[in-house]
Amino acid sequence: MPDDRFEVNETLVARLVAGQFPQWAHLPVRPVPLSGWDNRTYRLGDELSVRLPSAPGYEPQVEKEHRWLPRLAPHLPLPIPVPIARGHPAEGYPCDWSVYRWLPGEPATTAAITDLPAFAWDLAGFLAALYRTDPEDGPPAGPHSFYRGGPLSVYDAETRASIKTLHDEMDTDLATEVWDAALAATWHGPPVWVHGDVAAGNLLVEHGRLSAVIDFGSSAVGDPACDTVIAWTFFSRESREAFKAALPVEPAAWVRGRGWALWKALITVAWNRDSEPETANDARRVIREVLSGYRRDR
Repeated sequence: MPDDRFEVNETLVARLVAGQFPQWAHLPVRPVPLSGWDNRTYRLGDELSVRLPSAPGYEPQVEKEHRWLPRLAPHLPLPIPVPIARGHPAEGYPCDWSVYRWLPGEPATTAAITDLPAFAWDLAGFLAALYRTDPEDGPPAGPHSFYRGGPLSVYDAETRASIKTLHDEMDTDLATEVWDAALAATWHGPPVWVHGDVAAGNLLVEHGRLSAVIDFGSSAVGDPACDTVIAWTFFSRESREAFKAALPVEPAAWVRGRGWALWKALITVAWNRDSEPETANDARRVIREVLSGYRRDR
């Protein structure tokens, strides 16, 4: 996997905070267990967090989040991160960065969730509220969102190359059929706000229930099909059906969403099968879910 990420650690974060926000210089800095790929996140005391882009391509998300998250938050039924301060390049770190209020909760796991179908229903309700939020002047899908909310065709060559690379691991004809079906399921709906990366790591749980939704770096205004991916990456059986029943998208969105799930899983295996076998195995499971579901549905 291409990797031009910055070297970030607690010492650097502490220097950045002390130099630009001296009122917080006394607060301890410590990493969070699941920091993410696009950004590095650190606790700042007990009530704040610092979020720094991990590579140049993620810096445009800073401007987007500072502009739009405060406008989205009042329309949503659950907390989302709202930036309270914006840092600038310094101490050898080349990007703008953000300070947020810390949102309590742990990343979603099946063990942490009391009722998975109810969790799916709550998530669909959150996304429905997001889709109802006025999208006027919102950022259309593009490089800043890694084309979430945009057309799958952007990743056509990459997907087909990954299918070819993984010819020894799966039914490549079936994978190609799934991909072709997703490309053919043209989106005709009105553009809406999309989260862009609805994944278990971006969903917080408290007392067994969905408590907050974080990481809007891939958000955009466009096609909501990308937000259905969690149906294959996290949900199964009853919870998947609950999510599908409650999410207000047209039937073709699920066909495109299956394509989004397949694309990401394919490139994850292709890029990581030699270097990060556990990551690759998780993605293989998603590929199996996508292909087996397609067999049942066609």
